[in-house]
Amino acid sequence: MSKGRPVIITCALTGAIHTPSMSPYLPVTPEAIIAEALAAAEAGAAILHIHARNREDGRPDQSPEGFARLLPSVASGTDAVVNLTTGGSPFMKVEERVRPAVSFAPELASLNMGSINFGLYPLLNKYKTFQHEWEPKHLESTRDLVFRNSFADIEYVLQACYEHGTRFEFECYDIAHLYNLAHFADRGLLKPPFFIQSVFGLLGGIGTHPEDVAHMKRTADRLFGSDFEWSVLGAGASQFRIAAHSISMGGHARVGLEDSLWIEKGVLARSNAEQVRKVAQIIEGLGLSVATPDQAREILKLKGRDAVRFQAA
Repeated sequence: MSKGRPVIITCALTGAIHTPSMSPYLPVTPEAIIAEALAAAEAGAAILHIHARNREDGRPDQSPEGFARLLPSVASGTDAVVNLTTGGSPFMKVEERVRPAVSFAPELASLNMGSINFGLYPLLNKYKTFQHEWEPKHLESTRDLVFRNSFADIEYVLQACYEHGTRFEFECYDIAHLYNLAHFADRGLLKPPFFIQSVFGLLGGIGTHPEDVAHMKRTADRLFGSDFEWSVLGAGASQFRIAAHSISMGGHARVGLEDSLWIEKGVLARSNAEQVRKVAQIIEGLGLSVATPDQAREILKLKGRDAVRFQAA
């Protein structure tokens, strides 16, 4: 029996939300992030969503130099699509956040499609001791944080990256973000297929109820018809439930320690690859196939790995 449609697994390796004290398995050093990337790709991730961190204390690092410590080794070790963040950290300005994507011209870059309140401060109720002084301050400060992604910011990223052939993973944290995406599509600033990553479960964005997931998909269908590929990420405990929901509805899925530190209730994931293998089992259990990197490139109409600049400083 032939396998069903290919489902793209994206793995978000480390992100800027979780702090080093929350899990001993969260990769922070360049060596750890590289190792996690290669293992996740081996496990079935067609796309690797990459952030960089400060080696010493684990802070988010959006400098091109930070990414230059990662990209050559990742690119030489796997043919997976590399997706560079332009979200960086909610505390950064867009000019800082976009620098790695401009410097390295990846096949794919993330792009947040609207401003939201971005509340991480409830995590202070869960974690009481921290390795680094910056961690509790980082969490507490989100009580009064708006993650700015204005129309001008979005247009700035589009103009900075499209000239190098980079396409986007459009991160939509709420229904309004789909309408923002439609606005830019109507202006002719975006080229289909649109790779929409719907984000569920972050405080300040849409929730994780099945109706939230269905409403996001229905709205995207109505706005974009056949011009988009849909993927989801569920934060924390909702990760695999929402992934399964998306896959069963014809979509793709994102996992990784950026989005959840857990593999099941009360059990920390020991690696990104462990999460990739679990979502791959869901895909194959539904009679579908795990997309290869080249299948992902074809589905998303990417420019190809030969057109990136990962050796640049």
